[in-house]
Amino acid sequence: MGLSKPRANSIMALSSTELGTLSIKQLLIKQSVPASIGILFMSVNILIDTIFVGQWIGSLAIAAVSVVLPITFLISSLGMALGIGGSSIISRALGADNHEKALKTFGNQVMMTLNLAVIAVIIGSFYSEEVLLLFGANGEIMKPAKEFFIPVLYGVPFLALCMMGNTVIRAEGKPKFAMIAMIIPAFSNIILDIIFIKFMDLGMFGAALATSISYFMCFAFILWFFIFKSELRLHLKHYALNFKIVSEITSLGFVTFARQGVVAILSIILNHTLFIYGGEHSVAVYGIISRMLMFALFPILGVTQGFLPIAGYNYGAKNYVRVSETISTSIKWAGILATLIFIVILTFAEPIVAVFSTDESIIKETPNALRLVFAASPIIAIQLIGAAYFQAAGKAFPALLLTLTKQGFFLIPLILILPNYYGIFGVWISFPIADVLSTLVTGFFLKREMNRKLTHVQDGI
Repeated sequence: MGLSKPRANSIMALSSTELGTLSIKQLLIKQSVPASIGILFMSVNILIDTIFVGQWIGSLAIAAVSVVLPITFLISSLGMALGIGGSSIISRALGADNHEKALKTFGNQVMMTLNLAVIAVIIGSFYSEEVLLLFGANGEIMKPAKEFFIPVLYGVPFLALCMMGNTVIRAEGKPKFAMIAMIIPAFSNIILDIIFIKFMDLGMFGAALATSISYFMCFAFILWFFIFKSELRLHLKHYALNFKIVSEITSLGFVTFARQGVVAILSIILNHTLFIYGGEHSVAVYGIISRMLMFALFPILGVTQGFLPIAGYNYGAKNYVRVSETISTSIKWAGILATLIFIVILTFAEPIVAVFSTDESIIKETPNALRLVFAASPIIAIQLIGAAYFQAAGKAFPALLLTLTKQGFFLIPLILILPNYYGIFGVWISFPIADVLSTLVTGFFLKREMNRKLTHVQDGI
């Protein structure tokens, strides 16, 4: 079976062609709202997971989770990277009416994700202690970290396939299904956390088991979608690796994986630096802050996710006027949302922190650190949308550079330098400085691209 007939009137979905015809505002709402809700549920899942672990097991458990999650997300980001890289190709292929290329790309994504995730899990199983030590499982953190790591690791291939599949669903213009795929594991994990940690008293192992099962639940829904609802109907021939397509997926997907790789390196440096200057409890403080970053920024990330298929489709269709409009509208909306988030964090930092822990030292240190980390959040929309545009347009190299700007070029050097002079304060102040610098760089490149490429084309020059 080939591509099914687009279902333009479906309540749950857009047909891919509507990405090039509906108004940008309408499309952004239809794409971004479900994406935001999906990210919200995923973030709430991680947030509640951290609260349960902190309240029912202890602050040391928060530190352990903070060490493990960057490792699992690094492995699963292989799926996200291949998903985003492939989805950029799929969006442009659908925009150019090249359905066969879209199918081959998707088939290659599946095979690459599965193979790489399994290899990563095998390596992680054999070298678990070494990996945990590398990521900052120092002192008393090692025991609970190892207890959490192994069960979660075996669920990571399912998470990788979920992340890959989710981006493809959005590339098809069906964001509500992508939203549901993120809601299912969130509810599953919360319910299983209560059962395994609270009632069965399984501790860190229970938290890990709940997480792993939730990854499988997500995978089950993604599989159901592509069997019964997707426009992309694969035959065996589409799974055969095509060097040209693999190369294109890899070059674009590397942007995302490189970002996650840099995030992983950042986590290593952060966990070790925080342990040196503040001990286990400072690692726990960052554990709370990192969960809040994931949670609080969900609408901005949702707009970014909604932006990608719209920009990619219209770029593939050479409709540069719509691309330019998508960029400006997305930045405006994301900027407003980011400002509102900043105000909330600034005002309610203390009660937010109190939800996570009863440890007095953590409650005392975390609020001001939280405010500092979020200090430049009103401007991050430019940073996120700018990097996403180059990815959507298939321009791998500038997308890579801009994606690495914040963490790689600014934040890591700042964290290596400033704590030597300012201690723990040097860690927290590094975040807003990196945000400002990376936004300036991204804004420069995005403005130049719009002036050279998008404006000139639409003016007929």
